Amino acid sequence: MGEGVVIPIYEYQAADKDLSCPACGNPFEALQGINEEPLTNCPQCGNRVKKTISLCRAVVVKGNEEDARVTRTIREYESAGMWSHAAELSDKHSEKTKDASLKDRALEDYRKAGYNVNRLETSET
Repeated sequence: MGEGVVIPIYEYQAADKDLSCPACGNPFEALQGINEEPLTNCPQCGNRVKKTISLCRAVVVKGNEEDARVTRTIREYESAGMWSHAAELSDKHSEKTKDASLKDRALEDYRKAGYNVNRLETSET
C-alpha cells in the first residue's frame, strides 16, 4: 500500500433555498479530488448548488489511488442517501482488499437501505 492520498472536503448548499431538498437545503460535504470540477447540481434532487466558504479540511485515505476513488464514491453515495449503492461497492471492495472495517461499513449501509442484515451475516458464514 502507498503512503496515502489526500482528498479535500468541499461544502455545498442549494443556490436557491426555495428549490432545495433535504440534502442541499443545508450545507453538505463532498469528497473531491483537487483537479475535479466543482459540483453544480445536488446529487439527490439535481437542483443547482454552490460551493460555500469553509475551513480547509481534507481526508487522508491510506492505500492506493483506487482505494481513494472507491472511498470517495462510497461517501458520495452515502451523502446522497443511496445506501444500497454504497453497501454494494463497500462489500465488493472489502472482498478485494480484505478490509474488515469496509465490510462493517457495507453492513451498516445495507441496514440503512432496509436489508435484513442478520440474514446477510448468517448467509456469509
